[in-house]
Amino acid sequence: MKSIQNINAISVKANAVIHFIFILLSFVCIIPLLLVAVVSISAESSVSLNGYRFIPDQFSFEAYQYLWQQGRVIANAYGVTIFVAVVGTLSSLLIISLFAYPLSRKDFAYRKLFTFLVVITLLFHGGIVPWYMVTTQILHLKNNIWALIIPYLFNGWYVMIMRTYFMTTIPEAIIESAKIDGASEYRIFFSIILRLSLPGLATVGLFSAIVYWNDWWLPLMLINDDKILNMQYLMYKAQSVADFLSSSNALNYGAATSVSPPSLTMRMALAVIGIGPIVLAYPFFQKYFVHGLTIGAVKG
Repeated sequence: MKSIQNINAISVKANAVIHFIFILLSFVCIIPLLLVAVVSISAESSVSLNGYRFIPDQFSFEAYQYLWQQGRVIANAYGVTIFVAVVGTLSSLLIISLFAYPLSRKDFAYRKLFTFLVVITLLFHGGIVPWYMVTTQILHLKNNIWALIIPYLFNGWYVMIMRTYFMTTIPEAIIESAKIDGASEYRIFFSIILRLSLPGLATVGLFSAIVYWNDWWLPLMLINDDKILNMQYLMYKAQSVADFLSSSNALNYGAATSVSPPSLTMRMALAVIGIGPIVLAYPFFQKYFVHGLTIGAVKG
């Protein structure tokens, strides 16, 4: 037993090197976010003259004050984004799990056929034009909130992840014992399988939530109504307007109409506001990544 522990033990030098690498990677991820936050509270004139700096010459909350004046628009976009992320993620998890679970069962007669169909969607894509025609003319997903949810409900890669998780983590003995006790397939799936699959569901759910939260392409393609625009597309529009107002012609237009938003710092302030909830949600999913919920599930 001691020899096995010695073989698996990590030396002090190797442990220090691993810690140094992960600390360095953490700084690489944190520094850009820190720069965005600092620029968002910098004076527009300082950023225009000196560029982006970690220690600006002058601090200012002008960008946040301007966004506060647009509070109704931002609040509406936030509500749309939260609704789409929550409903879309939960619905996507349900559909993906319902599709992946039969593929993990060896007694499913059409297992190879449906697995092949999923793999085909990973290798080939019909193109944007057929997708747009099907989405708008057949599914009638145009200018409604479901246009931001339904296109991302199914993902072949997530199906393969959940299928592999079910196959490698859920013991067949649990399913067999539940059948002996008279449980139906739906009862087994919802009462046993899903409860034992929280780490896999949390992983796929996090990926799906990030896709829904950061999506701006679907509003660009399918939404014309400003009332159902999400936060990311609002940021995209704000950047376009800021670029326009920063041009030479736009400066004359802005002077004539008394419109002079802090374009450079406003982009960063919108990024800070938009990234906040998804960053805070990550620790909720993180605790499931380190739990082996099926350990000890099969006894005897």
